[in-house]
Amino acid sequence: MRGSILVIEDDQDMCELLIAGLGRRDFTVSTYTSGKAGLAAVYARSADVVLADINLPDMNGLDICKAIATDSPDIPVVIMTAFGSMDTAIAAIRSGAYDFVTKPLDMDILAMSLDRAVRYRNLQQKVKMLSDAAMEPRRFENLLGESPVMEELFSQLSRIADSEASLLITGESGSGKELTARAVHNHSRRKDNPLVTINCAAMPGQLLESELFGHKKGAFTDARTSTKGLFLEADGGTLFLDEVGEIPLDLQPKLLRALEERCVRPVGGATELPFDVRIIAATNRDLESAVEDGLFREDLFYRLNVIQIEMPPLRSRGTDILLLAGKFIEHFAARQNKAVTGLATGVAEKLLEYSWPGNVRELRNAIEHAVALTRFDKLVIDDLPEKIRIFRNDYIVVGDQDPMELISMEEMERRYILHVLKSTGGNRTLTARILKVDRKTLYRKLQRYEEE
Repeated sequence: MRGSILVIEDDQDMCELLIAGLGRRDFTVSTYTSGKAGLAAVYARSADVVLADINLPDMNGLDICKAIATDSPDIPVVIMTAFGSMDTAIAAIRSGAYDFVTKPLDMDILAMSLDRAVRYRNLQQKVKMLSDAAMEPRRFENLLGESPVMEELFSQLSRIADSEASLLITGESGSGKELTARAVHNHSRRKDNPLVTINCAAMPGQLLESELFGHKKGAFTDARTSTKGLFLEADGGTLFLDEVGEIPLDLQPKLLRALEERCVRPVGGATELPFDVRIIAATNRDLESAVEDGLFREDLFYRLNVIQIEMPPLRSRGTDILLLAGKFIEHFAARQNKAVTGLATGVAEKLLEYSWPGNVRELRNAIEHAVALTRFDKLVIDDLPEKIRIFRNDYIVVGDQDPMELISMEEMERRYILHVLKSTGGNRTLTARILKVDRKTLYRKLQRYEEE
């Protein structure tokens, strides 16, 4: 069912019309023919939405709005009237009405309004529930989430944390790969030993080699002292190779040998030194495609990819977005010494609609921005960054303008494949997985599209 509607309408024929029309559209409907009886029913039993006529024999529909807004503010009210005017609409909204419809009723338009109101109430309840549960959300170390994809992730992490096998963490930028690596280390038997991290994209190849393997004094210009390198610094613990897909191709064989032999030879050195580390690597690149393109060694890929964890993008985590937003509000309100305690329902809707290409990192930035700007105790839509305020869902359509455009199945397939590829940030492996085709088939199709 789409929701329960409590109707307050003195015209019995209209009540029967609403019962029949809304019932066919999967709403459950109860009717009351006076304002007092309707209000008593609102307070005595649960309803998702109140649909009230503005003119009743015992009280005005605007008074019903005010009473419900005061005593049951979580129940949206939709006002209907035969006297549709801008002044009446404004008065209804000011009295606390969620929406306003005019008679004679268009049942489809009314159903759309009620559907939005039901979703609005469900979202309000979810915001309240998450606010109440924000003190102790489900977590794995500092990773938070209540969504099914995060529950599955927590289950995977708990099973692999104590393993000695190399772990490859994949996922979009900002999805929490480094936080996950730290969580795995902190739950492993190596937790009392160092976790050493390096961003492989942050330095050129020669310097990266020296950082990883160490160097001897005089091995190159400016090598005034010997260093032992990160493999040896992490001895007994974990070495986290962030953005491992950016390691230069000519350095990859040396890294592979170190992982296979469990020893390193410093730059300019003649002796191999053993190490004992667990390797965790992370990348936002599609390494399987990089292997196909000759940009990453296949043997190194399999050495790193003994266990793979894919971080879910924020857009797939549902109301985790609101849970995380609540935590960020709490953090930044304390840091900025502002009495911000939550977010308005309209903001929650905007946060859930947005696609979050920057994932959790972008959400954190957006909440910091909003807390800095807000003048109220709850964040409102105007506090959000502009790109979130104006965002509209990107629906795939058959034609740019004409919804009746007739196209071939092949053209429909081409457009959908390119749409999924865009949605995954160009990740061909993930695109193939979503489309349920093998990667070689997808590559052939993409190559053909490029040639057309």
